[in-house]
Amino acid sequence: MTQPNISAQSRSKFRDYCTLTKPEVNLLVLMTTSAGFYLACRGPLNVAGLINTLIGTLLVASGTATLNQWMERVWDGQMRRTAGRPLPSGRLNAREALVFGILLSALGGVYLNFLVNRMASLLALSTLLSYLLVYTPLKRKTPLCTLIGAIPGAMPVLIGWAGASGSLGPHAWFLFAIVFLWQFPHFLAIALMYREDYDRAGYKMLPAFDRDSHFTLAEIVAFTVILILITMLPPTGHGDAIYFGGMALTGAFLLYHVIKLAKSASRVLAGRVLHASVIYLPIVLGILIARRG
Repeated sequence: MTQPNISAQSRSKFRDYCTLTKPEVNLLVLMTTSAGFYLACRGPLNVAGLINTLIGTLLVASGTATLNQWMERVWDGQMRRTAGRPLPSGRLNAREALVFGILLSALGGVYLNFLVNRMASLLALSTLLSYLLVYTPLKRKTPLCTLIGAIPGAMPVLIGWAGASGSLGPHAWFLFAIVFLWQFPHFLAIALMYREDYDRAGYKMLPAFDRDSHFTLAEIVAFTVILILITMLPPTGHGDAIYFGGMALTGAFLLYHVIKLAKSASRVLAGRVLHASVIYLPIVLGILIARRG
């Protein structure tokens, strides 16, 4: 008679562990890692290498997300959007999350080192360390945290590139620049949407110091324009009408929503910029992949 309850509890706990890994963020991580790997390939795609790179990167990214929530569990409990997470809600305890995060991270680093290559492993572990030891503490100290956090946020493309080639070249850094710049309209839109929540938990996000939002909006516009200009520089030094047309139309789509937000800094328009950015990045990466052939 007690078996169904035990089974239900097990499923609930499994879901909570999955939630700790932030699967919605990991979809983006896997997408950018895949793009980096594919664009670094010379000749036919190494499918086994791609799969191994994705598995190892996913493990490290999941461990990073888990350890981040372990570090921020007290402050997550003070924010409406995160209070229901497994740790602040009490569904999992801190020790469970800590052990889970360490195991995932270590397993991912070892997996990449032995089944992919050492550079991919080192890049993944440096991403973890910079995210947890630099970016996470800075969120409670300075609005520059977004700038710093954009570095580990763009690292998956380098991990993917290194996984395919074992080295990094100019084209890898071109991809890195795109993902790095893309994060500013994306995450500053989130900061505008949840300004009060971040304030309540003591996070020093830019909108907390920019009450009229003028500087935040100017930064979103500036980084969006720079991002669009960068994408118009084909990594191979030449492009065709499809490349330039695709990048221009995609950039115009994102810029349209950014300009609307700049004219009226509402939460609704910030949400539209967020959704536009989520559509924008896969299209840009898809164009790069398509033009590689």
